Amino acid sequence: MIRVLLAEDQAMVRGALSALLNLESDIEVLGSAADGEAAWRELQRLKPDVLVTDIEMPGLTGLELAQRIQRHELPMKVIIVTTFARPGFLRRALDAGVSGYLLKDAPAENLAEALRMVHRGGRAIDPQLALEAWSEADPLNDRERQVLRLAGEGQSANDIATQLNLSHGTVRNYLSEAIGKLGAANRIEAYRLARQKGWL
Repeated sequence: MIRVLLAEDQAMVRGALSALLNLESDIEVLGSAADGEAAWRELQRLKPDVLVTDIEMPGLTGLELAQRIQRHELPMKVIIVTTFARPGFLRRALDAGVSGYLLKDAPAENLAEALRMVHRGGRAIDPQLALEAWSEADPLNDRERQVLRLAGEGQSANDIATQLNLSHGTVRNYLSEAIGKLGAANRIEAYRLARQKGWL
């Protein structure tokens, strides 16, 4: 039996995935969570074999959840199911130890097959995305990405400095580096470009 936890912030999608997977004789959905922090608590409590998670969720994103699982060396596999067909997201997912990356517009039966493959120790990655993922490397480091994301959400350099425990000058340096690496005119353009590529 493959024991699964679902993390998805849209209730209708969460319900549909759960119903779909429960039709399979060898898959059991142990529970579900509507945000990343709730998913983190549930996966520690339920200890599933596989976490199926979206990327964009309140609290922790699916990628941050995968990174935390990897950091804590928890013995479970992660499959990301997302609308984001962005190579940058896939690269970051693979760096975080994710075993599966599927798009939400793929046929429904692909998810059950991916779960079986990942449970057996394999990988299930959307093939077209896998090709694109290696065409362009993400130039940002983690701190630049963090600062640029907050700036793109409308926070001032002072707010970011306070939130991340950095000096105002350090925040400006990170922003300047990110803008330069992306060849953007300003922080908003840099944010938009990085999001488009899946690097944020």
